[in-house]
Amino acid sequence: MSAGVGPGRSVRCSFGGRTMSTRLTVAVALTCCAAGAAWAQEPGEDPGQFSANPHLLNSTSNRIVSAGSPYSSTGVSNPTSRYGNPHGNQSATNPFATEAPRLYDSNGNYRGRLSANPYDPDSTSNPYGRYGSKFSPDSINNRYGAGNPYGVDSPSNPYGKGLKIVPGDTATEATQQGQTQTDTPLQHQPQQTSLQSQESADSATTAGESTNSEEAE
Repeated sequence: MSAGVGPGRSVRCSFGGRTMSTRLTVAVALTCCAAGAAWAQEPGEDPGQFSANPHLLNSTSNRIVSAGSPYSSTGVSNPTSRYGNPHGNQSATNPFATEAPRLYDSNGNYRGRLSANPYDPDSTSNPYGRYGSKFSPDSINNRYGAGNPYGVDSPSNPYGKGLKIVPGDTATEATQQGQTQTDTPLQHQPQQTSLQSQESADSATTAGESTNSEEAE
């Protein structure tokens, strides 16, 4: 391998008989960065894990790929994404958002909304709320509760897996679907009861008419 100064003061490197200028090297580097950014946007509608673990692939603390990348289309670290835009209603960084992403541990326990809104009762930024108070056992701000730095699901554990981030709209739709499925049988139940009551009334009327006919004879 040899190096020299080429035309235009550009540095030229020779490797294996082939010469490559720094201009071409920069072009290749930019192409690789663009490809990396595009790859980081592929996870879809999965904002990842809210975790302090920088080695976890889909951790918000992993700045290279996936959830922690500032280029991720669904990452909370991307100021232009749906969940990182400081003006979006579903963003974790909007202090006025009402549909910020929700947090769940590995057992499915709800840990509040990952939100900068200090007035939302479910917000992790509400110092008086169940999920934001440092005295609440369900709060990630309580180092002796859900925020225990040694807990596997704790977002403050640099070796744990943190909490699952679920988009606020997705969680709301799932809740509404669950309520619809639960309410459906209840809506049909009164109709069945009414039909049964009507049948019972008809049977009683028929039996009464038969009794009256027998007494008349």
